[in-house]
Amino acid sequence: MSVQTGDVLWSPPADVLETTQVGRFLSWVREDRGLDVRDHDALWRWSVEDLDGFWSAVWDFFGVIDHGERSAVLSERTMPGAAWFPDSLLNYAEQALRGAGDSIEDTVAVFGRSQARADVDLTWRELRDQVARARRALVDLGVRPGDRVAGYLPNTPEALVAFLAAAGLGAVWTSCAIEFGPRSVIDRFGQVEPVVLLVAGGYQYGAKPIDRREQAAEIAAALPSVRHVLDIEYGDWRVAGATSWRTLLVGATEPIHDTTPVPFDHPLVVLFSSGTTGKPKAIVHGHGGITLEHLKNHALSWDLGPGDVMLWYSTTAWMMWNALVSGLLVGASIVMIDGDPAYPDLAWQWRLAEQTGATLMGASPGFVMACRAAGLDLHGLDLRIRVVGSAGSPLPPEGYAWIGAQLGPRVQLNVGSGGTDVCSGLVQNNPLLPVRAGMISGRALAVDAHAYDEAGQEVTGEPGELVVTSPMPSMPVGLWGDEDGTRLRDTYFDTYPGIWRHGDWIVFHADGSCVVTGRSDATLNRGGVRLGTAEFYRVVEELPGVNDSLVVHLEDPAGGNGDLILFVATQAELDERLTGVIRTALRTGLSPRHVPDRVIGVPAIPRNLTGKKLELPVKRILQGTPVAQVVSRDALADPRVIDPFIAFARERVHRTAQNQGVHA
Repeated sequence: MSVQTGDVLWSPPADVLETTQVGRFLSWVREDRGLDVRDHDALWRWSVEDLDGFWSAVWDFFGVIDHGERSAVLSERTMPGAAWFPDSLLNYAEQALRGAGDSIEDTVAVFGRSQARADVDLTWRELRDQVARARRALVDLGVRPGDRVAGYLPNTPEALVAFLAAAGLGAVWTSCAIEFGPRSVIDRFGQVEPVVLLVAGGYQYGAKPIDRREQAAEIAAALPSVRHVLDIEYGDWRVAGATSWRTLLVGATEPIHDTTPVPFDHPLVVLFSSGTTGKPKAIVHGHGGITLEHLKNHALSWDLGPGDVMLWYSTTAWMMWNALVSGLLVGASIVMIDGDPAYPDLAWQWRLAEQTGATLMGASPGFVMACRAAGLDLHGLDLRIRVVGSAGSPLPPEGYAWIGAQLGPRVQLNVGSGGTDVCSGLVQNNPLLPVRAGMISGRALAVDAHAYDEAGQEVTGEPGELVVTSPMPSMPVGLWGDEDGTRLRDTYFDTYPGIWRHGDWIVFHADGSCVVTGRSDATLNRGGVRLGTAEFYRVVEELPGVNDSLVVHLEDPAGGNGDLILFVATQAELDERLTGVIRTALRTGLSPRHVPDRVIGVPAIPRNLTGKKLELPVKRILQGTPVAQVVSRDALADPRVIDPFIAFARERVHRTAQNQGVHA
């Protein structure tokens, strides 16, 4: 199936307003609020122009439990500093554990799938019981509202139970994936000073058992605030000196079923930026913001509700973990996966989708393209998938075509982009929008997103900074330790005062569809013309023999074109023929400006633990910044991959020094 960027591959069905969660919401809005909204454009305009009306409707439609008395929705509309639902009291865990009500108590809420042990499934009744016991255990250990509880854990039901237990008490949860190295974890947890640390002693990645007992002990020893280390006793690994989490739960004779109501902006979780440069930002999200944003996103964009099953591979370090567990908010069941997502083969996740009855499956662009390249055929599987979600990087049109060919015309592909900073999507699809190949369908509801040029003017049809011009409930409560808000303002509001600058480079079209072309701090500025990195990758990585790529531009201080360098990881050694093919493809597929000055072969492309290419860190290394100031090896998926770039940078500095000596 051959497609071109912009081709419509899926359109909303005629009965979309009768069969989807967003349709049910609009019907309720019409009856309860007297507002007749029937298409995406009208709904989006209402959602950003009448913030009080839209967010109060979300709160009431989903029946958020308010233990206070709502006096206002948005008492301060400024950014930063917007004040949402100032007199309301709620608790995320109470809302999540309520699910779809008591009628589904014996339905599976959590499918735990692991390569380290047998399947672990929890019904809603069992999940509520375990969380209540976990609350008792944490209280007996002295945990109080505002205390931090940290998890150095794989993506397991134990992590979910601990998170919901902490949240229910008004404590603050934070987590790191178990594959993170000690330095990376200490840099994160050390900022928030947890009093309780949950750990696992190891995990299984495909066929390989990985012992993490020494790392867990090193992390615990480096955190003086930790009063208790709790071992979830995962697989065959046990952490010396740690208390058994399982034993604590079994011994909790007086479970705590009630939750602690907290203000809207009371901290729920601390999420961390990738941390490839310096210490990662500790981003604080509140109970109210995450509850409302994820109710809106999961139901109105992803079309999730009671009876649905959400499968989205993630680690406990990624914001998608928080999005995954929030499937419970709308009464959906969730699939928690730990291990190698491509073991024993690329079809494993698709088979899990069949086994668990997944109706929403997350499939990263890299995973989709790998399945396509491997010639995977899904037609023999009995899949219930209705929506495929994809995020993290742009998906080429060929990926859209592959999903359509494999899953059929009824399945909607929802490609989005957002981030840890808002713990949700800013631009994405919903059931009211068509799917266009190679493009994101539109702005997320209640996200006043636009593209701005350097002068702060909105631009359409050309690249600009992705900005948000109205407050969102899930914008950070703050950055941990940033008492006066200076770092928060400098991070998001320094370029356009009063307007959120997200850090992505985006093109919006007249119909609202868009393409994210890369991080704005990694955008290539060649001779005054800005080039997005994503368009390079779409061309290069489709070429036979190319596995992966990374492009950087080193500016010329004198104002010239600078040095455009393309690194490629290839199946065989890079030769002149393939180099010529790459140059020709970029020239003909994009423009002569996109032809690199140099094409360099490397064994692999460096990525962080959530799979993002390290464009800016590589650029800084090549510019001569000391490596220790640029890259935390513990934050890399494979720490060894950065070494060829370090060697290349040294050679480049040496050559530059020699040339300067010659011309002196």
